Amino acid sequence: MRSTNFPFAAVVGQPKLQTALLLCAVDPSMGGVLIRGDKGTAKSTAARALADILPRIDRVAGCAFNCSSAAPSEHCEVCRADGAAADLSAVPFVTLPLGATEDRVLGSLDVASALQGGGRVFQAGLLASAHRGILYIDEVNLLADHLVDVLLDVAAMGVNSVQREGLSIRHPARFTLIGTMNLEEGDLRPQLLDRFALMVEVAAPRDKAVRSEVVRRRIAYEADPLAYVAAWQSQQDALNVQLATAQQLLPQVELDDTMLDLISHLCCEFEVASLRADIVMHKAARALAALDGRLKVTPGDLRSAAELVLPHRRRRKPFEQPGLDQDKLDDLMRQAQKEEQEQQEQKAQQEQQEQQEQGQGDEADSDEDAAEQPSANDAQEQPEQMFASGSSGAAPHLTVAASSRIGRNTMGRRSDALNAVRGRVVRAVPDENPTSLAVGATLRSAVLRDPGNFNVTKADLHQQIRVGKSANLILFVVDASGSMAAQRRMEAVKGTVLALLTDAYQRRDEVAVIAFRGQSAQLLLAPTRSVERAEQGLSQLPTGGRTPLPHAMQLALETLERGTHTAPPLLVLLTDGKANVALAEGGDPWRETLALAESLAERGVPALVLDTETGYLKLGRAAQLAQALGAECLTLEQLSADNLVLTIRARLGAV
Repeated sequence: MRSTNFPFAAVVGQPKLQTALLLCAVDPSMGGVLIRGDKGTAKSTAARALADILPRIDRVAGCAFNCSSAAPSEHCEVCRADGAAADLSAVPFVTLPLGATEDRVLGSLDVASALQGGGRVFQAGLLASAHRGILYIDEVNLLADHLVDVLLDVAAMGVNSVQREGLSIRHPARFTLIGTMNLEEGDLRPQLLDRFALMVEVAAPRDKAVRSEVVRRRIAYEADPLAYVAAWQSQQDALNVQLATAQQLLPQVELDDTMLDLISHLCCEFEVASLRADIVMHKAARALAALDGRLKVTPGDLRSAAELVLPHRRRRKPFEQPGLDQDKLDDLMRQAQKEEQEQQEQKAQQEQQEQQEQGQGDEADSDEDAAEQPSANDAQEQPEQMFASGSSGAAPHLTVAASSRIGRNTMGRRSDALNAVRGRVVRAVPDENPTSLAVGATLRSAVLRDPGNFNVTKADLHQQIRVGKSANLILFVVDASGSMAAQRRMEAVKGTVLALLTDAYQRRDEVAVIAFRGQSAQLLLAPTRSVERAEQGLSQLPTGGRTPLPHAMQLALETLERGTHTAPPLLVLLTDGKANVALAEGGDPWRETLALAESLAERGVPALVLDTETGYLKLGRAAQLAQALGAECLTLEQLSADNLVLTIRARLGAV
């Protein structure tokens, strides 16, 4: 049956994304691709389209483990049966749902077979189905922690091991992991992030001609998918041939010691801790050469590989923008080229000197030999040849350009609520009085106890164990009005927000920031779990002017009322309480502030007031405001990001 996915060759405006996907197709051992970007940028479209151009694999019909005919799994009765014949089949493309259970992913006891007298039979899970294929996860940063742990184990070993319900099964599970994510939804755990070989940042095209072509193609596809796919079939077939050729060529591609030293040099210069980066760059550079029909890796291949391998692995300073410093990369490549030229020149001079010492040939012959040696001037006249690879092997509408550019729990998982009424089911435990019956585990227990006389008893009952995420919204309301300490307060908030967001994946917390100065308050940072988004929103925080405290309290109330969190939020207010801008003309700013604080207290909003008042004469209004909020008031003589983080985390533990 012909696929109706949008054709891979028809994707326009995302060459980096297409190249990264093709590289993992050439060498599946690399590990996979992480695609980060905004909504509507062809992330899922390109990922799903990749399967249609992959060279087919040998597979026995009905095999649940996608066994290779050369090494069938010991648990696969289909492949080990007499007369089993393998045919060419499409590469499996398996989607892992965010709400999947461990049983569905790992595999479990086949209850139906057990009831029919088949004994303990293993029912293969999604990992078995994805073996030798693609495992796709949409919004991978939202994947439940217990499933992330499973993926990390299997990705490290290439084997899925199931030890449960009397079963002891091990089967190969090697797949290309493709994940998509939107940074607005939060970050990815560092351990899983490092498992993705390549990472691509995608964005909607800025060129109006490209955007219009994207729309034109999509509308044509939606009007008649079958006809549109058929119209692109020749280009799809060309890509299929290109991939098959590259896979055959890959073992012959050479990467010499000079290129390997350059890989390690780039990783060190960009402060990449993981050695996996060096290995993946090696594989990616060779795959680039094979995809382009070449047998030797060039510096241009390494540069392109670096742009895909290093950005998500390099160490970043607080509030440093993500991505790779292109100027620094250019300088490092030029330096490497210069050193290579000097080595070639020294080698040529040494060879010439040896010839002269040996007295081989006359002076004319020596001149000819010297003329044949490469010189630094020759290399300097053609720098493009050192940094660019050809694209003669590329399929129509897709060019692989080697020189193209490419645009984190010490406090425990407070938000995990075991056996919550709502949440994901992670396991089942025996319980004669379950409040939430685990039907599958209960039936399996009854089957295992007496397969020949199926009967569910009270001893077979199992309780569902759920993990519900109780995420908190931490709302900072910061006084940015004119004072000597305003800038220091804002800098402390920057560091605090970043520190609280670094483990947002495990905690699922969100952070928002309201600043007030002049005549109004402003929501500088809408609720987010994304470090990158926080960096951008807090990159420039203006200070100075009057103190519109009631405006800030009103905006905080509106922001919290718009929230959808099931757990209570936490309001963190940094102010000296000296309000001097009223909401209504002729109003009393301080009375308005206290009234709004009482409204927040009536709604049960937990709060923490940090008194920033300085000087010999103090009015103590921050303490009065804390009393109206029903909150704790702390005096911070020396405000820093570190002690503020510890204070807020301790307060969250009591919420």
